[in-house]
Amino acid sequence: MSNQEQSGKSGLVFGARNLGGAIIDTLIADGWAMAGVARSTATLEKIANAGALALEADVTDQASVTRALGQAAEANGRIDLVVNAAAAYGGTRTGPFGGGPIAEASADAFDSWAIAPARSAFAFLSGAGSFLAAQGGLATIIQVTGGSARRAMPGRGLWAAGAFGVRAITQAAALELRPRGIHVALLIVDAGIQPASGPPREGVAPETLADPSEIADAVRFLAGQGTRAATHELQVTPLAETWVP
Repeated sequence: MSNQEQSGKSGLVFGARNLGGAIIDTLIADGWAMAGVARSTATLEKIANAGALALEADVTDQASVTRALGQAAEANGRIDLVVNAAAAYGGTRTGPFGGGPIAEASADAFDSWAIAPARSAFAFLSGAGSFLAAQGGLATIIQVTGGSARRAMPGRGLWAAGAFGVRAITQAAALELRPRGIHVALLIVDAGIQPASGPPREGVAPETLADPSEIADAVRFLAGQGTRAATHELQVTPLAETWVP
C-alpha cells in the first residue's frame, strides 16, 4: 500500500535540503505522499532516497513553480500542502551579512538582500495559489521566513526589508485565498536553523539553533488545521535564544 493510499494526503516542499528535508521526512512518516524540489544533484538524490518524488525547479519563477506542482499532482494525486523552505534570496548575496549599514550599503546589496526574497515569495505564492485555486478544494500553503520579518536590526536593514516584503505578500495571499478554502500561513523561524549534517555553526551555541525536526512539527500542525481555527502566522524561537515580543 502506498503512502498516498495510507493517508490520502500529498505535499510538495521547495527547498528540500535542510529544513525542507526534515519536513519531508516527518510527513512521509505520517503517511503522506511527498515531493521535494531542489537544484543540486546531491539533494535530489537525498529526496529520492527518503521515498519522495525528486523534482528540479526554480522557486523564484512562477512558471517553474506551477510545473513542479503539476508533476507532483500527476504522480501523487491532488496537492494538499505546498511549503516554501528555500533560502529567501536568489543567487549570491552581496555585501556583509544582512546587507550592512544603510549609509554604507550598495545598490547590489539592496537587490540581493531586499528585492530577491520578496520576489521569490511572490513567485512561490503566485504559482502555488493559482494552481491550488484551479485544483479546487481545501489546501494549505506555508511560506517560511526568519525573525527579520518581525523587526529590523543595525546592519541588517536590507535583510529586514526583504523579510518584511515576504510577510506582506504572504498576508495578502492569505486574505485573497481564504474565500477559496486555501489556508496560507507564514512560519517565522526566529533563530538560526541547525544544519542537517556536518559540524555545528562556528561560535554558535547549538541549543540556540532551531531543530529542523521540531520546525517540521509546526508545519504538520499548520497542515492539519481545520477551517474553523486557521493560523495565518506562527513564530518559533528556541528557549535558549533571545525572544523579543
